[in-house]
Amino acid sequence: MLMTTTPGLDGQRIVKYLGLVSGEAILGANVFRDFLAGIRDVIGGRSGSYEKVLRKAKEAALQDLAEQAQELGAHAVVGIDLDYETIQIKEGGDMLMVTATGTAVQLG
Repeated sequence: MLMTTTPGLDGQRIVKYLGLVSGEAILGANVFRDFLAGIRDVIGGRSGSYEKVLRKAKEAALQDLAEQAQELGAHAVVGIDLDYETIQIKEGGDMLMVTATGTAVQLG
C-alpha cells in the first residue's frame, strides 16, 4: 500500500477517490516513564521512552489506516495527516492518542 502526505503520487494517475480513511491508536505511558520524562524535560535532553511510545502509536495508526483503505479496494492513501494528543487520566497517568487520516484512492 502506497501512503503519502502529498495530495498525489508523481508518475501515478488517480482514477477514483474512494473516500476518507482513518486509523487511531491509543497507548498508555506508565507512571515511572512519565516521571523520568518529566525530569528530563526539566533538566533537558530527549525522552527516549516517549519517542518509542510515539513511534509505536504512529505505526499502529498508519497500519489501521492502511487496513481500512485495503478494505475499500484502494491502491494508495494520499494526503495523510497525523495528529497527536495526550489524554490525561485522573488515576495518575497519561494516554497518548495518534490519529492518521487520508484519502483512499485507486490508481490507473
